[in-house]
Amino acid sequence: MLERSQLAANALQALHDEDYDVPFNTQSLNHDGLIFMGGRQQTSMNGDWTFCVDLLDTGLRQKWYAMLPEAPENRTEPWDYDPYMGETVPVPSNWAMLKEKWYFFEGSAWYTRPLDLDEIDGTKRQFLRFGAASYDCKVFLNGEFLGNHYGASTPFCVELTGRLKPGRNWIMACVNNTRTRDRVPMRNTDWFNYGGLYREVSFFETPKSLIRDFFLYLVPDGTYSTLRAEVTVDGPELETARLAIPGLGVALDIPVDETGRGKLEFSARPDLWSPETPTLYDVTVRFGEDLVTDRVGFRQIERRGTDILLNGEALFLRGISVHEDDARLGKVTTEEDLRRRFADARDLGCNYLRLAHYPHHERAAQLADELGFLLWEEIPVYWAIDFANPATYRDAENQLTELIRRDRNRASVIIWSVGNENPDTDARLTFMQGLAETCKNLDPTRLTSAACLVNHAQNRIEDRLADHIDIIGLNEYYGWYEENFEDLAAIGVNSNPDRPVVISETGADGVIGEKGPQKGLFSEEYMAEVYRKQIGTLRQLDYVKGMSPWILYDFRVERRQNIFQNGYNHKGLIAADKQTRKKAFRILSDFYHQIAASEEKAREAS
Repeated sequence: MLERSQLAANALQALHDEDYDVPFNTQSLNHDGLIFMGGRQQTSMNGDWTFCVDLLDTGLRQKWYAMLPEAPENRTEPWDYDPYMGETVPVPSNWAMLKEKWYFFEGSAWYTRPLDLDEIDGTKRQFLRFGAASYDCKVFLNGEFLGNHYGASTPFCVELTGRLKPGRNWIMACVNNTRTRDRVPMRNTDWFNYGGLYREVSFFETPKSLIRDFFLYLVPDGTYSTLRAEVTVDGPELETARLAIPGLGVALDIPVDETGRGKLEFSARPDLWSPETPTLYDVTVRFGEDLVTDRVGFRQIERRGTDILLNGEALFLRGISVHEDDARLGKVTTEEDLRRRFADARDLGCNYLRLAHYPHHERAAQLADELGFLLWEEIPVYWAIDFANPATYRDAENQLTELIRRDRNRASVIIWSVGNENPDTDARLTFMQGLAETCKNLDPTRLTSAACLVNHAQNRIEDRLADHIDIIGLNEYYGWYEENFEDLAAIGVNSNPDRPVVISETGADGVIGEKGPQKGLFSEEYMAEVYRKQIGTLRQLDYVKGMSPWILYDFRVERRQNIFQNGYNHKGLIAADKQTRKKAFRILSDFYHQIAASEEKAREAS
């Protein structure tokens, strides 16, 4: 670490070097460093961290990360910030929700906390895991830069092995949430740009040889009788991994090759997972001294023509879109909030949720597995991404890979979405086609989708990406942004889609309470009428195989500032208090329960 005199010598350079951030933009903390976490013991690093916002990136310029901890009375030179003393904030949290003066802050902020270790076990490897940091997170240990991660909503791991010392170690993270044109998403979005360490941070140890990745799935061949296990290991020893699924009587060795990868197909007849019967099996994998666990469900999702089939049976996705947003906590997710979300979706009659527009907390998919909900998960390739920029594609593909590796053992996840409402250009087609291919390469068991474009002048789906995905997502707001409901019916006739269409968004704002109008746009009555007309039209369109209206809860967003919105999107079926249900909730609920009753009657008849 730098002495005070060294910091002073750096001051002149700090004032004039505008390439100060180049050494810290390695993006080295990416999907290659992820570690499978199932069953691992972790030490929580949540709690109070010393904190400072840093609009001018003074910390990187002046090398705050290299300052020595020192009592104020012993210092002989002035200082601009002390990473070890002063204001603290809780982790996880978003700084926007902690103080009014930080509400719209975009830039860098520094987090510091100690990691105290009595001794360092030389037979093990040490890591930090960040559940998510919005957006660019640079990590330092005892003054040494370890790498940075791009992407606001996916996890990353940092290896500390060989760099720790007995006693007190200092962890520092510089988190920057500035929106730029080349990031994913870019500057213009329709949700609040929360910043900070807003998911859990933990410390954990592994043996020298460890299991980095594990994927177990039902081979989608229609027989429902073959499972495939894939494992990736890392370390000085290469040997077989041992797979056990006690509920299926499985105990098998997976041979591992010289690259650290192993795969095995074997016969088994699991009870199939579905929303009606969300059966999960306990699974363990051992590699040398390393052991991981998971709970896995087995099912087959496929498309045939314009149908979506789950375990061979036609399926209608009765859904709702959701954001991670809370009036009090911002983007921080809690177990209570997740369970309330699924309870509200259950009351609505849903069997499916669209998790928009970025990877949600990993606990969401775990709970969906247990409770029996289907999920659409996506990355924020949103609106006018810089599609011609290779660096932007690298960012998007890394976020997609991290999401897939995190959640591909979750039976509930049936759709990977690679984008939302993007302009149909040659660069965009190449960009999105590459992402769709990445989905299939990493995971052959799920369907791909994106919210595609409609030519409203011609009333037809007109998006070249539609030929490269399994399900056409259609965002339409007839009755709100578009007027004529007859145009909605005409889209199907004019498009004649050869694959299923899911209405990925539809709806209208309805402001309730004293601030809401009694009639016309933004009234609860107008919103309810839009839902009545939408349902009346959509129930006649046989090419539509599901819908996820926009949205379950009202949510915070900077760009919506009329007298009724006041910084919120009010298209939620439930208000921002997550309790008050609007009239449209019951209208959609009645429709969904009618569909569910018809499906149940058909199953009984067969």
